Amino acid sequence: MGWLTLHNVEPDLFTAAAEARQERDPAASPLAVRMRPRTLEEVVGQRHLLRPGSPLRRLVGEGGGGPAGPSSVILWGPPGTGKTTLAYVVSKATNKRFVELSAITAGVKEVRAVIESAKRESGGYGRETVLFLDEIHRFSKAQQDSLLPAVENRWVTLIAATTENPYFSVISPLLSRSLLLTLEPLDDEDIRGVLRRALTEERGLGGAVTLPEDAEAHLLRMAGGDARRALTALEAGAGAALAKGEDTIALATLEESVDKAAVAYDRDGDQHYDVASALIKSIRGSDVDAALHYLARMIVAGEDPRFIARRLMISASEDIGLADPTALPTAVAAAQAVAMIGFPEASLILSHATIALALAPKSNAATTAIGAAMADVRDGKAGPVPPHLRDGHYKGAAKLGHARGYVYPHDVPGAIAAQQYLPEELRGRHYYDPTRYGAEARYADVLERVRDRLAGGSGTNAAGANGAGPNGSRSRTSGADGAGSGPDGAGGDGSGE
Repeated sequence: MGWLTLHNVEPDLFTAAAEARQERDPAASPLAVRMRPRTLEEVVGQRHLLRPGSPLRRLVGEGGGGPAGPSSVILWGPPGTGKTTLAYVVSKATNKRFVELSAITAGVKEVRAVIESAKRESGGYGRETVLFLDEIHRFSKAQQDSLLPAVENRWVTLIAATTENPYFSVISPLLSRSLLLTLEPLDDEDIRGVLRRALTEERGLGGAVTLPEDAEAHLLRMAGGDARRALTALEAGAGAALAKGEDTIALATLEESVDKAAVAYDRDGDQHYDVASALIKSIRGSDVDAALHYLARMIVAGEDPRFIARRLMISASEDIGLADPTALPTAVAAAQAVAMIGFPEASLILSHATIALALAPKSNAATTAIGAAMADVRDGKAGPVPPHLRDGHYKGAAKLGHARGYVYPHDVPGAIAAQQYLPEELRGRHYYDPTRYGAEARYADVLERVRDRLAGGSGTNAAGANGAGPNGSRSRTSGADGAGSGPDGAGGDGSGE
């Protein structure tokens, strides 16, 4: 049977003894537990969820609400962002009966027992029940179904926590009866505040040790937005320092205690941009081993996986393009997967995408094409839209000559009509100059025939597309089997954010 915790009711002898011991000896509990906020004002981050009148503030009885009672909520966010903390604050601040279950150990039997008890409390004493269900994604569909009557009839107000996307892990009927609140990873300033409070407050380390800037920076990198991870590492480092008779947590001591070397990497400084740039340029250069090295440096240093995924999506279009049309879908899929699961598993997905992009054939033809087109527009080379291409659907368009003479391509053999599409000022201007690397060779062959047909030819005797482009030059990068190089930073090298 899963453990069931009832707050605001008479505790059993063992629970009371455990709580009394924690009061006498703070070290009996982990530092992360001792430093857990006790009020909503002590909660760091998640400001978007703590505004006046928010569902969480109404759960603790702030703001009244009149006939509109507090809603059940589902808290979704990465580990260490405060899901359990928020539930704990509600349990301490509310005058409601608070029950806690974990989906790891509880089942339908425990859920039904809570619901029946809640109905008795409501009917007999007029007291509402708040049920906190941790790890709800571990509940099966049938187990989640057992919650529906209680939530729908508000026999309990549910606070459910999950690290997995609830649109995939929580049944739709339960989602529709609850408010979905998304928690964001804590930023460095949030984590820094948590660490400094833990160092000085009596329930924390009480000033027993100090934390130099380099060691603090290392803890921030390791935390990756997870306050629990930061406090756990701080406690390990403090214990190691005190065991040596030292009152300062030196970086070397911290590294020894958490078995993780400090990586020279500043997420807000030069290292952030230099390593990101090196990753993209290694992919562009088809050096898969170098790309994996820089990827590893970013991961170990605690870089936001979503930032890395965004760089990979840019690289897929900037440096690969149509030479491998699967590159962009691969990068997009990686970004979506990373957003769903986070670290540590996200490292596998980022590795998958990085290897695929590094070994793909390379072409920057799409990059140079849009660059050339935008340059013409900025230079004023736009010109009016040809009359036969203008919108002819509205009343009076025919009198203006709009759409007159337009040839519908599907009405001619081959579905390519010989007519002018560019403005007159740009007649004959070509922007896309495909390479013959990878899958883009097919586009090069097609483009020869299409341009010839558009110009009124037969589409069979076009000039070779592998020569110099009509704009006078071609800039391209090579695939894994080539040795050419493209312009450094064409369209941006993906090193900034």
